[in-house]
Amino acid sequence: MAQTRFLFATPFLIDRLQSPESIAALRESIIARRAHDPDGVQISNIGGWHSDTRMIEWGGEAARALAFKAFTMAEEGAVNIARDQGRDYGWVPEMWANVSEKGHANQYHTHPGSLWSAVAYIDDGYDGSDDPALGGELQLLDPRMPMVRMGSLDLRFKDTDGRVQNNEPMIRPQTGLIVMFPSWLQHSVRGFYGPGTRISVAINLVPALKPPTTAKR
Repeated sequence: MAQTRFLFATPFLIDRLQSPESIAALRESIIARRAHDPDGVQISNIGGWHSDTRMIEWGGEAARALAFKAFTMAEEGAVNIARDQGRDYGWVPEMWANVSEKGHANQYHTHPGSLWSAVAYIDDGYDGSDDPALGGELQLLDPRMPMVRMGSLDLRFKDTDGRVQNNEPMIRPQTGLIVMFPSWLQHSVRGFYGPGTRISVAINLVPALKPPTTAKR
């Protein structure tokens, strides 16, 4: 039997926010910002409210703690192959909030200019329901797009578990869930029909070269 190797894996990190107090503080600051700037901006969102990208400034200590959480995840998901040559990197965050209500969605898009992108769910908007008809899933698009289009309609490649590869996997949001993926990965949010209000925070992380340290004489 032929040996199968799986190449070019795409990292996708999943973790949880551990502080209910921080989640509540983030929710409060987002609601206040929406009241201050009800128009927001229009980017990938279809309906809903998208804040400016300066949440790291107006989101308070809870936003800064969330950014630090993203820094930690980014460090876990990458390797600096030039550290022994004296090059080290920090992260410059860009952060914004999204608020969605019934019928709102986000079209497929990427986040050019950054390395990692993350989404933290402050309120999933499902109000405890597990009904799949409520939608609102984060949907990811297989980055090997030519392969997807060129494949036979009836034949699919096997995945690592032996099952058929899923070229558009979906993640169902949960309050307190945070996910991270490469910024070049196309993603969207399916139409949301939950009974509550979906509140999430998106983060882009741009690597920045730290100045070299000088040895003390």
